[in-house]
Amino acid sequence: MKANRYLAAGISVLALGLIATSASAHKLYYPHGMGHQPIDPDRPLAHLGPHAAPFVAPAKNKSGKWTDVTSALPFTKGPWAPMQLTDGSVIIEDFCTSPAQWYRLTPDSKGQYTDGTWSKIAPMPSGYSPLFFAQQILPDGQVIINGGQYNDCSADLMDMGAIYDPVKNSWTSVRPPGGWSTIGNAESIILPNGTYMLADCCGIGTGEQALGTISGTTVSWTPSDTWSCPDDGLCMEGEGFTPLPDGNVFLVDAWNVGSDYNDYRIYDTSANSWNLAGKTADFLGYEGVGPASLTPLGAKGGTIIQFTTTQSPGVNDVYSVAKKKWGSGPVMEVGSTIYECDGAPAATLPDGNILVQASPGPFVSPSHFWEFTVNKKGKATATQVNDTQTADETSSFEGNLLVLPTGQVLWDNSQAKPNEVAIYMPKSKAEKAWLPVVSSVSATLTVGSAGNPISGTNFNGFSLGGAYGNSAQAATNFPMMRITNNQSGDVCFARSYNFSTMGVWTKGTTSASFDIPASCETGASTLQVIVNGIASKGVSVTLES
Repeated sequence: MKANRYLAAGISVLALGLIATSASAHKLYYPHGMGHQPIDPDRPLAHLGPHAAPFVAPAKNKSGKWTDVTSALPFTKGPWAPMQLTDGSVIIEDFCTSPAQWYRLTPDSKGQYTDGTWSKIAPMPSGYSPLFFAQQILPDGQVIINGGQYNDCSADLMDMGAIYDPVKNSWTSVRPPGGWSTIGNAESIILPNGTYMLADCCGIGTGEQALGTISGTTVSWTPSDTWSCPDDGLCMEGEGFTPLPDGNVFLVDAWNVGSDYNDYRIYDTSANSWNLAGKTADFLGYEGVGPASLTPLGAKGGTIIQFTTTQSPGVNDVYSVAKKKWGSGPVMEVGSTIYECDGAPAATLPDGNILVQASPGPFVSPSHFWEFTVNKKGKATATQVNDTQTADETSSFEGNLLVLPTGQVLWDNSQAKPNEVAIYMPKSKAEKAWLPVVSSVSATLTVGSAGNPISGTNFNGFSLGGAYGNSAQAATNFPMMRITNNQSGDVCFARSYNFSTMGVWTKGTTSASFDIPASCETGASTLQVIVNGIASKGVSVTLES
């Protein structure tokens, strides 16, 4: 099964005989593997078949609708790695700018992002301009970035890192775990107790993984368990971490594979150990697997859709969490062409469906989008939904998906031209049992105040929200506070932090704190807690000056 998917991809796709190169002539920075030469950035993006208008789904497909952000995009290179800050705004990197520049998208007065405004935040530390990296929102509301496959558009499996403080609008460099010389396009996750788990893309023979305890801008690293790889291969590249309802972490192995399966593993957070759990139903890829998205749909405990990176067989597998059982899922096809997720984003929608972007091969356009749903018996189906305006010129590795507090999903096309940031409005809504429930918050709140306590249930949701695997993460499984003035209808987001847990499917009452901006309108208002785009019922509060 040994094959170089990064280098062979361009050869095998071009050999189809149905390829025209993309009309764009700008440089492209393709993901590459440890020990593999980076693909020439002057190589045009391959395109399957003739160029076509965006796909419009028939009415029976019940597709959501895409709407472009209306304000002019500020990016000089392109938008990459959107992150949902806890104050309601979104930050997106302008990749390969030096120093690395991020832009903030602030929703309008009604809390909508399509009419939002752009502004600069502070640039990253000098010399650190990453592309394809680990990223997380921390329990204190800060942002952490680690690694990168490129630095200022030069191939470099970096070991650098930085923490962004949104209150001070400042970045602080952080050291890598001891003894690490690379991090690269690594996977990461926040464990339920708030510990930051980070992988090294490039540990040969035995993968490297570390646990970070973070206080302010100081990261204290301790080693974490890993496993051995076949043929002195890599263990922690091309995979992703998915949280389980019991607090453990799920991973499909991209290196220990057979002709018709991949191994999968579960990390025991209490024992700090990875354990071989079994085999997938189908072969899902070698040297990389697609995103793995958790949904509350299906049997008790939910379902994971593990997307494939191969067109042979091209099956996306379905894992029942409670039953610990795999099954073969749908194949994404357009005509007779199978679409796959070799570098691709996915997102769990508020209704439990999973939105995914896929392409007809690695580093090939066009892209198309599907919604996966799972019935009560655990059977998954895939329905093709509407395209974005630039999907025809975009390969799936260029896309990101981020779940917004509105229940919509933000998508960007990073390196495709022209740049596009679009927002998807799903057709359906969350089940009532999934809504956050506020059990305690003060009925009278002061604008400009800090440290307001709030508690309740379902404050961390039933999935991470967005998923990509390695190269990017887009978790939104934390509570956000939206306050709507009853008279004007204007929306104000409080900045939340001090999350008592960062798990999913959390039982019992959990808590957080929030600060109310001085700019919020005073008067009778309605407060809602939002997690992964799912809003609680409103709680009546009064804002005073």
